[in-house]
Amino acid sequence: MNKHIWILMVITIGCTTAVKVDNEPVDERKLPEANYTLNSTQTHNKWSRSISPILTINSGEVVEISTEEATDGQLTIDSDTSDLMNLSFDPIHPLTGPIYINDAQPGDVIAVTLHSIEIGEWGWTAILPGFGFLADEFTEPHLKTFELAGKNNVRFADGINIPLKPFPGVLGVAPNTDSLLSTIPPRANGGNMDDPNMVEGTTIYLPVFVEGALFSIGDAHAAQGLGEVCGTAIEAPMKFLVEIKLLKGSSIQEPQYENDEVYAVTAFATTIDEAAKKATRYMIDYLVENYQLSRNDAYMLCSLAGDLKIAEVVDVPHMLVTMSINKEVLSK
Repeated sequence: MNKHIWILMVITIGCTTAVKVDNEPVDERKLPEANYTLNSTQTHNKWSRSISPILTINSGEVVEISTEEATDGQLTIDSDTSDLMNLSFDPIHPLTGPIYINDAQPGDVIAVTLHSIEIGEWGWTAILPGFGFLADEFTEPHLKTFELAGKNNVRFADGINIPLKPFPGVLGVAPNTDSLLSTIPPRANGGNMDDPNMVEGTTIYLPVFVEGALFSIGDAHAAQGLGEVCGTAIEAPMKFLVEIKLLKGSSIQEPQYENDEVYAVTAFATTIDEAAKKATRYMIDYLVENYQLSRNDAYMLCSLAGDLKIAEVVDVPHMLVTMSINKEVLSK
C-alpha cells in the first residue's frame, strides 16, 4: 500500500481554505496496488448529482481506471478526414465513473493523486468545423491519427516530433444539480480543464459539492499544448492508477493541484482576463493561508514568482487559466 505521509495544512480565511499534501518525489514513489478496477465501458458523459455511482470507496483507496478516447469509439486508427463528417457529438467525453467516496460531504475536498498513466495503442487529433479558437478561419475538417504503443514521442511531420506527456483532459466531481450539464466547459467542479500540467505524479484537489463527491475521469490526452487552440489534443484511450483521499475540514472554491515542482491554482471564466484575475486571487489566498504572508506581500510574490498560464481557450463558454509557483520559491 501507499506509504505517503499526508500533511494537511488548513487555515480558514473567509470561505476559501487552501490544502497542501507533502508527496514523495516521483522517481522514489512506489506504486500502490489497486483496490478496485473500472473499465472503459463504465461511463457517462454529463455532470449531475443524479447520475448513480458505479463504485463506492473509502478515503485513501486506489482505483485502476480505463478510459475511452473522446469520441467513445467513433474514430479508429484507420479513420480519415471523411469520417469526421459523420461524427456525433452526443457521446463525446465518455467519463469513467462516478465514484462515491464514503463520508465526503459538501464543503470537503478530495485529493486525487495520479500515480501512473498508461497510454493506449493509438490516438488522433482533428480540426472540427465550428470548433476551435480560430474556428472562423479553419472551416474544413482535418484529421491525423497516430500509433502510440511503446512510444515516447510521435512523428507529426518531417522533422517534427512531439513528446508524449499524457494527462486527463477531464476530471471532476458532480455539481449540485439534477440537470445533466455538458462536459465541454470547465466549471468549479473541475471538468474539462485540459491542463497539460496535470501529469503523472500530480495531486489534484477538488471541492466537493454533493454527498460522496461522485468523481469521474476521462477525455485523456497523450500530448497537448497550453491553450489546445485547434480544439483537440492527441485524444487517446488511457489507463490511470489514482488514489482518492478525503480531506475533511478543507474548503476551496475551484480545483488546485501540485506536483514535485509547483503548486498551482485554477480558475475558469468567460474571458481570459477574468479567469486570470480569479487565479491571482486564489494564489494570494493560498499564500496568505499557508505561508502567513500579508495580502500585500502575497500579491507582490505573485508578481515576482507566480506564472499565469492559459490552459485552454476552446471549451466555450468558459476558459481556464492557472497560476503556479515553483516549490523552490515556496520551500520552508
